Amino acid sequence: MARSFYHYLMKYRNIEPKNDIEEFANDAYQDHTFPKLADDYHEISSYLEMYGEYLTSMKVFDRAWELYLSEER
Repeated sequence: MARSFYHYLMKYRNIEPKNDIEEFANDAYQDHTFPKLADDYHEISSYLEMYGEYLTSMKVFDRAWELYLSEER
């Protein structure tokens, strides 16, 4: 069974983020209402559009999602 997107994203957490995905992972970790068990693109993207003010661009999420799909599914 594949991990949720959130749990996949956590592998990119880094104390000193070197790219947008690592920064996204750090911010998602701090977001206590992030849908941690979700594995549906539309559910997560809708959440981020409403509450993900820390995300500089939805393109960052889209790149992370593509990595998630290629590695977890």
